[in-house]
Amino acid sequence: MNVSFEADARLRIDKWLWCARFFKTRSLAAEAVERGKVQVNGQPCKNSREVKPGDTVALEAHQQRWELVVKGIAGARGSAPVAQTLYAETEASQARRREDAENRRLNVEPASRLQGRPTKRDRRLLDGIGR
Repeated sequence: MNVSFEADARLRIDKWLWCARFFKTRSLAAEAVERGKVQVNGQPCKNSREVKPGDTVALEAHQQRWELVVKGIAGARGSAPVAQTLYAETEASQARRREDAENRRLNVEPASRLQGRPTKRDRRLLDGIGR
């Protein structure tokens, strides 16, 4: 795997997000950028935006918000330990993600347990008839 930590190295934001393993496929990364879930240096960006070491990336993915500093550029997607060397998460971002995880653990969304359409029995329980 070819990883560059030099200041003149550049890579498209969608490919960098995929290489850093924030998204399973490059098309999912591109879709997140198109929907405005990614900002580079505080500005909304397009897929063609190139990032370089030192840039700040704000990202919304998987019900979490990340604030990252780009440390390196990878030539191709590699293993998870290599991907973790491509960025550093800010302290504020880590604290906010821990707090959000704790809030999600304590305040479970009622609809998260529902899977598809309710059965007849589920419907009765929801309506209060089967108590």
